[in-house]
Amino acid sequence: MNDAIVNCSKSDFDQIFLEIADFWGSDRTLPLHHPMFLYEFGNSAFVIREEDKVIAYLFGFLAQTGPTAYIHLIGVRGSHQRKGLGSRLYEHFIQFAGKHGCKEIKAITSPANTQSILFHKAIGMQPVKGSAEDGTPVVKDYSGPGKDAVLFCRKIL
Repeated sequence: MNDAIVNCSKSDFDQIFLEIADFWGSDRTLPLHHPMFLYEFGNSAFVIREEDKVIAYLFGFLAQTGPTAYIHLIGVRGSHQRKGLGSRLYEHFIQFAGKHGCKEIKAITSPANTQSILFHKAIGMQPVKGSAEDGTPVVKDYSGPGKDAVLFCRKIL
């Protein structure tokens, strides 16, 4: 297995797009997979491949308003979950962001996505702000009216 972390190519992006259910269990996140993450933020879009097959990916970018990096999406094929690939991508992105002067990373997830909340906590991300729901702080209307979110943050040392 070639488990190197490399920048996402057009063919990688197309494969992720066409096989989205293998990563997310459905196509519910397809609208979040905008091609700008390849064309405009390609230097911060990373994949892990097994031969020619993408088995994990992370789309992130460096914020324009401060020394913050943001992780937009991270996906691991169902057949490759719980093997540390998501954690490796996060650590790679943290190193990338740190080399570009960022002092923290942020990510969000929905309050209902307990798997994502547990993952983020396990890799050292801290939920911030908001009122506690089921023990996790939730930011009301963060993603728009009626669209609450859990906001995570982690300092880069």
